[in-house]
Amino acid sequence: MRVVVIGGGAAGVFAAITCASTASNTEVIILEAGRKPLSKVAISGGGRCNVTHHCFDPAQLVQAYPRGGKALRGAFTRFQPQDTIEWFEKRGVSLKTETDGRIFPVTDNSQTVIDCLLQEVTAHDIILKTGAKVQWVNYQNQQFMVDLKTGEALTADQVLLATGSQRPPYQWVEQFGHHVVPLVPSLFTFKLQDSRLQGLAGISLDTVKLQLQTKGKPKYQQTGELLITHWGLSGPAVLKLSAYAARVLHDAGYQMGLTINWLPSENQETIKEQLFAQKAETPRRQVTSFSPVALPRRLWQQLAMAVGIAAEQKWAEISKKQINAVAKELIQGEFWIEGKGVFKEEFVTCGGVDLKEINFHTMESKLRPGLYFAGEILDIDGITGGFNFQNAWTTGWLAGQAMGE
Repeated sequence: MRVVVIGGGAAGVFAAITCASTASNTEVIILEAGRKPLSKVAISGGGRCNVTHHCFDPAQLVQAYPRGGKALRGAFTRFQPQDTIEWFEKRGVSLKTETDGRIFPVTDNSQTVIDCLLQEVTAHDIILKTGAKVQWVNYQNQQFMVDLKTGEALTADQVLLATGSQRPPYQWVEQFGHHVVPLVPSLFTFKLQDSRLQGLAGISLDTVKLQLQTKGKPKYQQTGELLITHWGLSGPAVLKLSAYAARVLHDAGYQMGLTINWLPSENQETIKEQLFAQKAETPRRQVTSFSPVALPRRLWQQLAMAVGIAAEQKWAEISKKQINAVAKELIQGEFWIEGKGVFKEEFVTCGGVDLKEINFHTMESKLRPGLYFAGEILDIDGITGGFNFQNAWTTGWLAGQAMGE
């Protein structure tokens, strides 16, 4: 029997290894269009490879997937982060967990993960062809036909598509009757041009609450770390919000109001109390000379001056109206998103093959037996933190097991 895996990324390579180790009498071929396999593994996590996330409860794990969590719930009972850790450590890759739950190789080098996977490819006699761009996949005479750009054609008993979010392969699956949920970016930063943020690039805050100014429900909001950049806003809170609201932001042309609560543990009334207390305690001091709340000084200065407080104004001179304005700015500041940026070199999309058409016990198509899917080609995407790789390992493992059996 011959299995052809199209796509030499994390999902495809992991599926090929699993298939070959499950059925030793099966010829497994990986076709990778690029010059090198596992290129996304190489750049992930800043070149360190965020292998997975320290979350071993499937019910909790699926909450990190804006799309696909429900379908993955059962899949994670069969292969989840704990299994990923054991798989790599059995093969000599020691992993470590950082304080935010992200898991990396102790070497802090993605090449460690790549070398491990490629050693397994070699050990199981898997044929890996790079520069092998597939033009079309068809099914005729009880077998799959895989046509390459070079003119070569391969026959296969089973085919796994692990081509990521590249658009041409979706044409192949549509011919088999599959529906493709439109692709839009996920996991991106926000571009803002706002005087309140000018000169503050590099400032980060541990806990900020963000909410998109959308009409009706659901409310798209996230609380977490925020980073002010030269172009706007980044950090975990922004990336999570961009993922969950990917379609809403896309439909709005990435132009939308954003409310920032710089002090989510407070409310406007408690902030007012602190400001009035500061006025009473230090009437002769300049309002902008230091931050009376838990904010970086420069950010405090910008926000205070944005509501009309002069740089030389003293606390004794500040009015009740100005205190109310400062409190509102701190808790309910209104900004405007003007566009999206790219999160490092990583690119994640939402959309892909409709999950209702996939058997999540085997990752096999419900419409074309022998056709399997794994990874980002599916309408699954996770937030940052190793969750997208875990989707690749899990769906790749399920598909590889099924094809091998």
